[in-house]
Amino acid sequence: MFSLGSWMPGLPGLAWGWALLDALLQGLVGACAISVLCSLLKVYLYIQCVNNPERQAEKEAIAAQRPLLEPLHVLVLTGVLALVGSRVAALVVLEFSLRAVSTILSLGKGTHSSQLYLLCQYSLGCGVSCGLSFLLDGAPHRSWNLALAAGLAGLLALHARRLARHVCSLYELHSRARYCGVCILLLATGHGILRLLRNALALTFAVADLAAVELINRDFLSTGEAVRFWTPLTICYTLLVIYMQEESRQSTGRGLVFRTVVVRMGGLFILLLAVGRWTDILHVFVSLLGELWCLLRSGVLLESCWKQ
Repeated sequence: MFSLGSWMPGLPGLAWGWALLDALLQGLVGACAISVLCSLLKVYLYIQCVNNPERQAEKEAIAAQRPLLEPLHVLVLTGVLALVGSRVAALVVLEFSLRAVSTILSLGKGTHSSQLYLLCQYSLGCGVSCGLSFLLDGAPHRSWNLALAAGLAGLLALHARRLARHVCSLYELHSRARYCGVCILLLATGHGILRLLRNALALTFAVADLAAVELINRDFLSTGEAVRFWTPLTICYTLLVIYMQEESRQSTGRGLVFRTVVVRMGGLFILLLAVGRWTDILHVFVSLLGELWCLLRSGVLLESCWKQ
């Protein structure tokens, strides 16, 4: 595997330093993807609230979110995604994919749940990280490729954040006066934001699932080892999905979401105690912090989704 460090003289610890740089760049791309998702959902939910006079309190709550906290949010997620190993990240991606398919099938044809887009935040970051690990494995100048990806992702996240700030400040005025081209476009096509996100997330998780399976299978030397890992994993994830479906029918709200996160990570922790490594156990705790951080940061948007 060649990266920026392959051009430098061999010094003790230098390879570890370039590996850390690659992990941080990879985590930054995943954090920017989460930022873009939240910004576009914020735009969608704000437009829905503007069009409904009964949801003015929600509109004010969405607009009152502090944009200055967004860089801190991206910074924390970058560190979390850089610390999480590819093995646990792959397991998080596979678990969410199974849960998302189950949720979509239970909703029925023609319906959607905007809450699912917010619940996938951390899994999206892990999916982007897994996809980059798989696609850039063995690539010449890996670090340069990751730096370019991080730069493009950062620009995209910056423009999405500016769009959200513009909409929350001026959308009502501009849409009434037919003054701003961006607001007029959102007035006509704003309802299509969820469809755009659905297609983008479907493509991202399709690549991430393939990458996750490959990253996990890479650690096995024989078919027997793979079977001993995948069998309890499949049983554990199936039971988790059944449990969460029953919980969602009986209760809703923020308590359910946080309880679900703890149950999911607890199940993954017990599974890895049996078939994982000690580093996997540490990464599960890091993943729990990442999930909780994403949910706490998007609490206002989650409340709006539940009321919707």
